[in-house]
Amino acid sequence: MIVIDPLLRILIIAIDLYIWLIIVGAILSWLVAFNILNTSNQLIYLILDFLHRVTEPALRPIQRFLPNFGGIDISPVILILGLIFLQMVIGNLQRALPV
Repeated sequence: MIVIDPLLRILIIAIDLYIWLIIVGAILSWLVAFNILNTSNQLIYLILDFLHRVTEPALRPIQRFLPNFGGIDISPVILILGLIFLQMVIGNLQRALPV
């Protein structure tokens, strides 16, 4: 059981990082939608493309399941709540492990 505890901790950290990527991706997409950021800038385009490629595979199934809310996409919120739930489950597993 000595090896499992660090792996669970790394998994929790990876989920935290993914949650931040989702948040940054959502904020940047709003900034592009309101013409505050211009995707003609190559750096902005590369960042947006990276965030889209990283988060879209997890968001797409949620977006297919949700009804249309008139242009409002709540799939990042649902994904973040699911990831927080997963972190709680992993934390409970971590505490249940024998020392």
